[in-house]
Amino acid sequence: MSSRPRRVYIETWGCQMNELDSQRMAGQLMQQGVLPTRRPEEADIILLNSCSVREKAEQKVYSRLGEYRLLKRDKENKSDLLIGLCGCVAQQEGEKALRRVPDLDFVLGPARVGELNDVIARRRAGERVVAVGFPEERHYDFDAVSRQGEYKGMVTIIEGCNKICTFCIVPQTRGPERSRPLAEILAEVRHLLDYGFQEIELLGQTVNHWREPGGSLDFADLLEAVAVLPGLRRLRFVTSFPRDFTPRMVEQVGRHETICPYLHLPVQSGSDAVLRRMGRGYTRGEYLDLAAQLRSARPGLALSTDIIAGFPGETEDDFQQTLDLLEEVGFSALFAFTYSPRPGTAAPRLSGAVEPAVAAERLQRLFALQERIQSDLNQGLVGKDYDVVVTGWGKQPGTQTGRTTCHRIVSFPVGSEPVPLGDVTRVRIASALSYSLFGERSA
Repeated sequence: MSSRPRRVYIETWGCQMNELDSQRMAGQLMQQGVLPTRRPEEADIILLNSCSVREKAEQKVYSRLGEYRLLKRDKENKSDLLIGLCGCVAQQEGEKALRRVPDLDFVLGPARVGELNDVIARRRAGERVVAVGFPEERHYDFDAVSRQGEYKGMVTIIEGCNKICTFCIVPQTRGPERSRPLAEILAEVRHLLDYGFQEIELLGQTVNHWREPGGSLDFADLLEAVAVLPGLRRLRFVTSFPRDFTPRMVEQVGRHETICPYLHLPVQSGSDAVLRRMGRGYTRGEYLDLAAQLRSARPGLALSTDIIAGFPGETEDDFQQTLDLLEEVGFSALFAFTYSPRPGTAAPRLSGAVEPAVAAERLQRLFALQERIQSDLNQGLVGKDYDVVVTGWGKQPGTQTGRTTCHRIVSFPVGSEPVPLGDVTRVRIASALSYSLFGERSA
């Protein structure tokens, strides 16, 4: 009788970059006959793919690793279960993680994801491995990516970040910017389109700062090349840095119907004084001008943004300017957090710390204002028809959910038969709430 197949459990925290890294790790292991499981107690390998952006990231990671250690104790042989810390906290903690967690088998940074099978082999041979840092040569096999259950194909085009935002730890955890060659990106996108994906999402910490290595092409040229590929129905990209947009890039957003009328454009604050302290490199006026240019090029463009409440030195007047910015731009979605100091960044050294209770109260005011803005915007969509890519089942029995081209979530009744995941159906919006839409299939 054959033994049961080995299993891997991957827990993913954080951004789309981490989601894709988890898909890459799962794919590499599946090529070795290791199958995914949703139950950590069934696993022979547990991978925690961590994020270090938010407050107390390290404490949360070590707490979860402590839970996984208990699973090792249930094994007759501890080596039957391997536990790996991956992602940004892995890069940040390195050797320290092995010292703190005796049952942790290896540490794998984001830039070393392609080395997973080698790292596991080294551990099986008896070595506790720390694979962090940013090697110039990196293994990236896009055939070895597990994309089952995904309605969109994600493609990394640029890794790392060269910005000096005073609050951000990403340059330390993901390293300096490194763009992938255009030919390699196009090959991966074509591979996904041939596989059956109709929606492609280009990824990067500063996605619009992509440059052809050793050449003169920039993100505008990349958009022009990808947007016209046969079989592509929707093209998205995240995350854009406001200062990196050029007129040619704005023009591309308006030129191609395949580029979705939705853009995530983090502003972080509506105050010039706070933006300077953050090291963002643009002003409130420049951000507003860019938003106007984009919407002029692509009427109806939905914008979402990130905001930090309670950044050091933020006064009530500064915060009011942020509220005013929300009103002026009319964002379709908001991702907001109170400021939390990250190790190795410059912001903790700034004066003017904001009391946590004040920051929390400002955050709630942001959310309250945004809820009203989103409600008004969504009410304006009632009665309109949208092509919706189906992403899963709704919370209510007999319903499915999907996303419009402008990235709104829509729920609708299944009807005579469900729409397959990843397919597109026409939906007429019947009613709206602040965070979701409800409709009926119209075709």
